[in-house]
Amino acid sequence: MPDLPPVPELLASAVTALGGTERTGQVTMASAVAHALDTGEHLAVQAGTGTGKSLAYLVPAIRHAVESGRTVVVSTATIALQRQLVDRDLPRLSKALAPSLPRTPEFAILKGRRNYLCLHRLASGAPEEPEDAALFDPFAVSKLGREVQRLTAWAEKTTTGDRDEIVPGVTEQAWRQVSVSARECLGVSRCPVGQDCFAEKARASAAKVDVVVTNHALLAIDAITGVPVLPEHDVVVIDEAHELVDRVTGVATAELFGGAVAAAARRSAKLADDRDVDHLTEAGDLLTLALTETTPGRWEALPEGMAGPLTTVRDAAWSLRTAIGPARPGQNASDPEGAAARTAALALVEEVHDTAVRVLTAFDEPDPAQRRDVVWLADEERRGRVVRVAPLSVGGLLRASLFAEATVVLTSATLALGGSFDGLARQWGLPAENSAPVSAATASGKEVVPAARWSSLDVGSPFNHSGAGILYVAKHLPAPGRDGLVESYLAEIEGLVGAAGGRTLGLFSSMRAAKTAAEAMRERLDTPVLCQGDDSTGQLITRFAADEATSLFGTLSLWQGVDVPGRSLSLVILDRIPFPRPDDPLLVARQRAVESAGGNGFLSVAANHAALLLAQGVGRLLRSVDDRGVVAVLDPRLVTARYGGYLRASLPPFWPTTDPAVVRAALARLTA
Repeated sequence: MPDLPPVPELLASAVTALGGTERTGQVTMASAVAHALDTGEHLAVQAGTGTGKSLAYLVPAIRHAVESGRTVVVSTATIALQRQLVDRDLPRLSKALAPSLPRTPEFAILKGRRNYLCLHRLASGAPEEPEDAALFDPFAVSKLGREVQRLTAWAEKTTTGDRDEIVPGVTEQAWRQVSVSARECLGVSRCPVGQDCFAEKARASAAKVDVVVTNHALLAIDAITGVPVLPEHDVVVIDEAHELVDRVTGVATAELFGGAVAAAARRSAKLADDRDVDHLTEAGDLLTLALTETTPGRWEALPEGMAGPLTTVRDAAWSLRTAIGPARPGQNASDPEGAAARTAALALVEEVHDTAVRVLTAFDEPDPAQRRDVVWLADEERRGRVVRVAPLSVGGLLRASLFAEATVVLTSATLALGGSFDGLARQWGLPAENSAPVSAATASGKEVVPAARWSSLDVGSPFNHSGAGILYVAKHLPAPGRDGLVESYLAEIEGLVGAAGGRTLGLFSSMRAAKTAAEAMRERLDTPVLCQGDDSTGQLITRFAADEATSLFGTLSLWQGVDVPGRSLSLVILDRIPFPRPDDPLLVARQRAVESAGGNGFLSVAANHAALLLAQGVGRLLRSVDDRGVVAVLDPRLVTARYGGYLRASLPPFWPTTDPAVVRAALARLTA
């Protein structure tokens, strides 16, 4: 293969072809990514909004794939970014780079099996789900039927089987009627329609392309199970890397409750003797009774009275699994529906068994800080008491299954917490003490440095934060309490939104606070106020962006999901520092583990969690170089508490003030 043009040259060609302008941060990041791919050194890059980071990692990734003949995996946390990459960035970039490369780069998207239509499930029908037995609402039944009919019609014309094609979408319950999980799948060689399987076609296509776009959950499944889901690759680019730990934790979390045990038994009713099925059903009833008599919260040890029911569930599930047994020779061909039923039943029974074992063995290690898992009991309105078990840390898993297997580039607008990459590095399983910041010379390829396990780089932002934005902290207000928004907070919000003439995104720590503020402002102000829950989030954001006088109040999902450049968003209000709930069992366990090792658990866990969310929320303000505005934090602890400096170091360098008169005057000028 002839020598390929260097990354800076390819990037310049791409930017010109796409009608963009050269950005210093983008060039620096692209060179640093190329350096990482050349040396095999992991890289963490913080790139602010407006940097053009997608292009900065896609150009060197494509060059590497074309030169080496190996696939590069790009993983994202959100569907929105996946769609941006596959529907907009990669098609345009591939076309732009084609004249400079030996061939046109190819790309594909790969999702989990559950995201694709299963032709066998569609033909054979879905078995009864746990909640189906309780579905007596005739309207709900008819709605489900209409959605399944729509899916059946869609199945005759789709070429991908991808759920995201369906507009408008369908409910999760309807989609379960036509899809299967990886554990329920018969396997391509045993399925009567395996040759036409949409999920297998997607995997086959992904194995032949240069860039595969996937999500953090599938990346975690690939790492956790040890069964290759992604095509063979030597480079992984993780965009939205600040979400990686939470997404991997979610995949590695299991749950157990009486309804799940009963569902596994029902699914197995025709596949084993009644005695084995009844044994598991009774074990589920016993578990439900024991959980009802147990206090919700984190388990420091196995509660009294729980060992017996959990052991009974474990043993009954194992007995039923043995009784169901493997498929008879030739059954897959002669009785595909029976084989599918057996596979689905075994998947549920094995999940019940494995989770019971995981809970029972979670306390074998006497030191809580050294345990592999955290166990807690949740109380849900619909399902009742549910036991959850999650990994205390995913760092070891990521270190062994991700960083040891490929060169990894991690990027986001928010990675340096408290001014350092070390906080997230520890969570990823990387040694903070070995981090080596990349110099501008290294990023430009002018200097060779000794290989490090990982390097960090902050390419900054094209925004002039100190000239475009104000960080206002309401130092005069009382520290927030447990009673929700008090009158002084509501009066402060009224004054700020009034001065801004609407144009406010209110980010609140709870839905109760968001609704309280919205109702109060509707009474006190003459500008429209929307509240999350009034309509779909997408529709609310559209209405907010379309009318400058409108304000939008909401909670956590809006902290990261709003991208509204221009005059419609001139004020971001945060009611309090977003610390995790003090009763969050997983974060409390992680905090205590840090403390037992001699570290600062509060800073490492609670403050890092708050800093990450705070930076994400503050990042809603400036979305283009022409934006101007104010971020108002009503929580005075941001400037009065000892940890305030750490949190402020995680934020962009806005011009700071604690003077309400100054900030209201600034908002009035912006409005004018």
